[in-house]
Amino acid sequence: MIKLPSKYKAILGTRETEHAIVAIKDFFQLALSTELNLTRVTAPLFVDAGKGINDDLNGVERPVSFPVKDLGDAKMEIVQSLAKWKRLKITSLGLEPGFGIYTDMNALRPDEELDAIHSIYVDQWDWEMAIDPKDRTVFYLHEIVKKVYRCIQRTEFFLYDRYPQLKPILPKDIKILYADDLQRQYPKLTPKEREDKVAKEYGAVFITGIGGKLDDGTIHDGRAPDYDDWITECGDGHRGLNGDILVWNPVLERAFELSSMGIRVSPESLKAQLEERGCPERAKLEFHSRLLKGELTQTLGGGIGQSRLCMFLLRKAHIGETQVSVWTDAIKADCKKHGIELL
Repeated sequence: MIKLPSKYKAILGTRETEHAIVAIKDFFQLALSTELNLTRVTAPLFVDAGKGINDDLNGVERPVSFPVKDLGDAKMEIVQSLAKWKRLKITSLGLEPGFGIYTDMNALRPDEELDAIHSIYVDQWDWEMAIDPKDRTVFYLHEIVKKVYRCIQRTEFFLYDRYPQLKPILPKDIKILYADDLQRQYPKLTPKEREDKVAKEYGAVFITGIGGKLDDGTIHDGRAPDYDDWITECGDGHRGLNGDILVWNPVLERAFELSSMGIRVSPESLKAQLEERGCPERAKLEFHSRLLKGELTQTLGGGIGQSRLCMFLLRKAHIGETQVSVWTDAIKADCKKHGIELL
């Protein structure tokens, strides 16, 4: 359980918070779409079950599903994220390298463990861009990371210009790190403790290579095997063409993930990752089969949590201050005790 701050008072009241959330969302999505050459598309709330389109996240989460009467009770699944759907959309649109899409994604993750930063309701900007196969490199990935970070910085200043009490805290540059280096440097710390340590030291970091095995046989964090490429050698002994943007959250005094992103799997890396995770049978699913045949555009993409970003920029202590969700009685009581007003 994430410990709530003992002395907390929201900087903005509820009505000001609601107005600021609108301002953040309008400004950030324009900044992101301009920076990365993204055009807005409409997102699905649900997709066909059994075709491998829905995001399996860590590979164990259960999606919400329901039958559709007029389709002979065919089963649909509420999306958990749009990692694979976006790649299909990029392919169908025939976008050239350097251009992409973004969308407002609303998802449900009923297996999420509820706390100050996790909710069963997920709202994020899901974005994806076509890339040239020659750009399947960690260097290109890091270029895009820096562009996304600049959008977050600009949004922080935009908000400060409107609300001077929200002073900017993000560092000028984001520090690029590797999960395997952190494991070797801090072998006695857990992955989350490593994140806390480096986020506090640098203010903003991108941890590269999440999902693949580290030197000690563990993984930094879970990733499904069929969207991000976490197995490809990327130079200097490192593996993985993906990662997370983390910032230091001074309210909760911990590392705070704002975005997960990466270069998507190639046919070769998909096959290797399915084998490593012990699920090669997934290659027969429609999405995976098309990818293995080379029918899908090579892409790079990710998601940026909308409520998470608003929570960080508005210096909130609980994600329930920037979105409406459901909470346990214990969480509601704890929030009330700490002066936190949930929406």
